Amino acid sequence: MSSQPNAQKLVYLDHSATTPVRPEVLAAMLPYFAGKFGNPSSVHAWGDEARKAIDDGREKVSSLIGASPDEVIFTSGGTEADNLAIRGVAHARKAYGNHLITSQIEHHAVLHTFEALQKEGFRVTFVPCDKHGLIDPDDIRRAITKDTILISIMHGQNEVGTIEPIGEIGEIARSHGVLFHSDAVQSAGKVPISVGDLNVDLLTLSSHKIYGPKGVGGLFVRKGLRLAPQATGGAHENRLRAGTENVPGIVGFGEACRLAKAELPEESKRLIELRDKLIAGFLREIPDVDLNGHPILRLPHNVNISVKYLEGEAMLLNLDRMGVAASSGSACTSGSLEPSHVLLAMGLSHETAHGSLRFSLGSSNTAEDIDYVLEILPPIVKKLRSMSAFGPGSSF
Repeated sequence: MSSQPNAQKLVYLDHSATTPVRPEVLAAMLPYFAGKFGNPSSVHAWGDEARKAIDDGREKVSSLIGASPDEVIFTSGGTEADNLAIRGVAHARKAYGNHLITSQIEHHAVLHTFEALQKEGFRVTFVPCDKHGLIDPDDIRRAITKDTILISIMHGQNEVGTIEPIGEIGEIARSHGVLFHSDAVQSAGKVPISVGDLNVDLLTLSSHKIYGPKGVGGLFVRKGLRLAPQATGGAHENRLRAGTENVPGIVGFGEACRLAKAELPEESKRLIELRDKLIAGFLREIPDVDLNGHPILRLPHNVNISVKYLEGEAMLLNLDRMGVAASSGSACTSGSLEPSHVLLAMGLSHETAHGSLRFSLGSSNTAEDIDYVLEILPPIVKKLRSMSAFGPGSSF
């Protein structure tokens, strides 16, 4: 953690990036690092113990999304699950067609995978979104051809929080006999999910977004669906993902899913109240601020704003000095001069997109945290604007 000598308090508002492991999750995991160390593929008591732990974890993960336990494949995280879903379908069904559909606002784990498949000879249609980051199901319908074999649209947009009409898109895909994948890394455990209601064939999950450990994720694969494995070497995970399972991680992931499901209704309501308080405060206290993402169809924990005439990185550094962790929709924090591809796809100018901030709330946040951010960010914005050469009518 960076030094924050002037911080009045510490407020973590970057839960979309990662979450802390809950004490209950850590307690469930600890025995499987040493005492219960067996390989789940071994045919003895130690192996049986590990295998039962994996079965229990699979049951808990599947319960969160309304799936059967045998429809959940464990991976090293959301990125691997996305790759297994997309490449797995493309390679298994290339004899039936070479056309794939996704959106312009997917996570890079999805976008880069489709771009790689383009180099293999697949045709990819990247459908647009509206100004709120919402995908129009009719755009999906119009993009389908006789050669389309897969559609992939994320459930909850990771940057701006818009919840996509996955159920409707799934109906369209099914009516055309096209397989449908959705990345639910940001939405699982935050909003109710039923794979049946969403009409998905594949769904990506990640542990560390819901207070579980890093390095473990999951892929829902509808029963009877054939994928081409992307990691070979053994019969693990229904022959779809070779390699000895991460038993402690799976145990933790399962416990995190169990807790998320039990607490979802109450926690979702609490986060929405805090989210709306933060949005209203920003719009009230800071001039020339816009909310990014859909105002209603929105993840409970996501607040994304654009502060005009400033760069997100400068605001983030000042927030960090005051003990507040957030993130920026601008990729300049990772060494790139390009702003968020999501915000550009939504129609924001480069200048406005560079001034975006994402605050993502979690279980530790309180109304006092929101008051603190609303107390410190307006003066930060005012100070930075007074130092900036940019303003109305200027451009970067």
